[in-house]
Amino acid sequence: MIVLSPVPGRAVALAEVPDPTFAQAIVGPGAAIDPPRGVVDAIAPISGTLLKVFPHAYVIVSPDGLGVLVHLGIDTVELHGEGFTLRAQQGDHVSAGDIVVTWDVSAIEATGRNPIVPVIILEQKAETITLADAVTAGAQLESGDVFLTVTR
Repeated sequence: MIVLSPVPGRAVALAEVPDPTFAQAIVGPGAAIDPPRGVVDAIAPISGTLLKVFPHAYVIVSPDGLGVLVHLGIDTVELHGEGFTLRAQQGDHVSAGDIVVTWDVSAIEATGRNPIVPVIILEQKAETITLADAVTAGAQLESGDVFLTVTR
């Protein structure tokens, strides 16, 4: 299954995320994106159902059960939704590329939080994840670019 980049920005290895829970892949394997500063739409990286939706994070589950977590920034749960606008709700069916959350990256960074966006494949082993060449090279990505592939 192809997982798209949910936001534009520079691809970053998961190990470089400044949060040990993500960096050590405790939640699961994946990669991250350092987004541009400004207002950014975060899209669905896969088609499926929004299992969980919070202003700062969302989980989409594909029809065949693959779960993808998109976490908008580090420690952003502490903002209680400030700087985020939900565009979809828990239980909604979304297609890859649909906008889920609009967020003000600059406002999040102004609170002292890192706006990096971990994209985690839930309940999978690292061996099942192949990062796109652009991701391994730390390239600039656009929303909707191929981010990684999951084989099961």
